[in-house]
Amino acid sequence: MLATLTLHLLLPGCASLKEKRGRIKPLMARLRREFNVSVAEMDLQDKWNETVIACVMVNSDAVVLRQSLQTVSKWVHANWTDGDVLEDTIEFN
Repeated sequence: MLATLTLHLLLPGCASLKEKRGRIKPLMARLRREFNVSVAEMDLQDKWNETVIACVMVNSDAVVLRQSLQTVSKWVHANWTDGDVLEDTIEFN
């Protein structure tokens, strides 16, 4: 089973795409390292102050997937200080 956590992030004060990348790349690297998820920027690549990133996990147990991705979401809400989380959703495929 595959589950995806989608995070719509607001990056206030970003003045360029280069600055935006500098703020989200460390977040994506940390999520990969800490939670063993695949992470990619999925939408709004051309906007300076917003982005959508997706974290994906595979497991045979849907409960484990949901708990793991909820943990990732809670961590981002609590620890990521470079912006704000506008929306987060978990979907199963």
